Amino acid sequence: MQNHENLTEMDVLRTFDLLERYAEKFPKEDALCFKHNGAWKKFSTNEYVDYSNNFCCGLYELGFRKGDKIITISSNRPEWNFADMGMSMIGVVHVPVFASLNTSEYQYIIRNSGAKMILVSDPKLYKCVSPAFEYEDFSSMVYTFDEVGGVKNWMEIVEKGKSSSAETRKEIEKIKSEIDRDTFATLIYTSGTTGKPKGVMLSHKNLVTNFVSAASVFNLNQTDKYLSILPLCHVGGRMGNYQTQYSGASIYYAESMGTIAVNMQEIKPDGFDAVPRVLEKFYDVIISKGKKLTGIKKILFFRAVKLGLRYKPFGGNGWLYEKKLKLADKLIFSKWRAALGGNVRIVGCGGASLPPHLERIFWAAGIKIINMYGLTETSPIITINRTYNGGAKLGSVGFVIEGVEVRIAEDGEILCKGPNVMLGYYNDPELTNSAIDNEGWFHTGDIGCLVDEKFLMVADRKKEIFKLSNGIFIAPQLIENIFRESTLIDQIMVVGEHEKFASALISPNFKYFDDLKSSGKIDFSGSDELIRQPEIQTYFNSEIKKINKRLNPAERINRFRLVPDEWTPATGELSPTLKLRRRFIAEKYQKLLDQVYMK
Repeated sequence: MQNHENLTEMDVLRTFDLLERYAEKFPKEDALCFKHNGAWKKFSTNEYVDYSNNFCCGLYELGFRKGDKIITISSNRPEWNFADMGMSMIGVVHVPVFASLNTSEYQYIIRNSGAKMILVSDPKLYKCVSPAFEYEDFSSMVYTFDEVGGVKNWMEIVEKGKSSSAETRKEIEKIKSEIDRDTFATLIYTSGTTGKPKGVMLSHKNLVTNFVSAASVFNLNQTDKYLSILPLCHVGGRMGNYQTQYSGASIYYAESMGTIAVNMQEIKPDGFDAVPRVLEKFYDVIISKGKKLTGIKKILFFRAVKLGLRYKPFGGNGWLYEKKLKLADKLIFSKWRAALGGNVRIVGCGGASLPPHLERIFWAAGIKIINMYGLTETSPIITINRTYNGGAKLGSVGFVIEGVEVRIAEDGEILCKGPNVMLGYYNDPELTNSAIDNEGWFHTGDIGCLVDEKFLMVADRKKEIFKLSNGIFIAPQLIENIFRESTLIDQIMVVGEHEKFASALISPNFKYFDDLKSSGKIDFSGSDELIRQPEIQTYFNSEIKKINKRLNPAERINRFRLVPDEWTPATGELSPTLKLRRRFIAEKYQKLLDQVYMK
């Protein structure tokens, strides 16, 4: 499968070409905005250009040259962009890193990358990550965006750049002209669910071709506001950040995962980006509120939900369904949009498998979830759904973006070739050669198929599919997605390799049970007591039996165990991109798994 459309207007060849284009074509006062001390602080396009240029000159004055590396450990904020553009203009490689890693992971990345500077956003984050800098005295390399006592501030670099000579600026223009599309632009360490992080090398061409293609799908404009939620160190968040600037929209950075709803009411965005878990949380909150309704309001609410779960795009259910949907929209779904600020029309979603029921119901509510697929190694988008008739198939991850090819190998693995495929893994040619074959095909490690010879369906990670003792293969993600539709379940991990049947470890939706406790329906003093209550076990037994009916016999959960813990990146069960760390979970709950299989 290949998309033979012509590439969109390519007046941007390097990432930093975005900068002047943004300022010239879309001058505005709120180009980049973030919440600071309780108020939205806005930077204009002109300020964006000035800060970036001065930071670039300051780095050059400090002796930074093409190929040097700088790490950023930062929340989403405008200064991240100033640093990003400043680095790229003189060929310094940007190494953005998640703010939720442990000390040993930070130390590994600092050593492996050979970074010469580390930028940290704020005092709180600096306190968390500073133990990593004690190794070989990395502290001398650290600058911060906010003021932190005893630590150098990034504005020192900006001020140094402001006073740089005309000769220096002329030299920088020469350096910029020598940076081409194939120049190594960024080194992104995959968060990974197993083993050490892998450093993925991406070029300007990798990034630019991807975000320009994405911009034509999202179709934002200069009057739009976009709420940026995904971390900018995540390749998906970064792609969204670039494509939004390419389209001329204003970018507002969400304060945190916990303030998304408040931020939406404040800025009323036209679009935002998310991983499936964020959308699941939105949906759970909406359904929870619906359950608290009474009388006719509750009846109408769940009729609308039932209708939305049957949604087919572009009038696929016929005129009678569309008539009912119009009424449901007026009574119910318009309020869903209002909860998201009232203007949201498009949402970019990737990073993990999106449960189909969420996609259907949000489309029914007039909020188009643009499901996409890709990896850090593919910059990231390989395939994406569109918003026009014939361009979307709900339940799939869409079809290839411009210039990219996809094929399915004999064993079902998804292969990709195109300008989005990485330069390789940093300092690891052996791993690079194992991932990209001699014909240029990148082996994704995912299993999938093409529907209608066009739309890609992803089943699971190749290495996560396991075989039962009877020889039947199980794709755990597909099963887990179905079970996570339940309001009782927050997270679930399906197990059973080489066993007679599939089982599961379940982290309950503790907020749901806290609400039941508040209403006086159940009583418990903590999560340990909750999961031991016979009544709770009965709830889950009934729910699992009901969901099992939707599965093939071999896929059904035969036994399960509830755990008293919420799974988060901070506690180690989830990666920074909210994927299950299966090995960690299995080791943590080994005794429970032994009970399940009577070992």
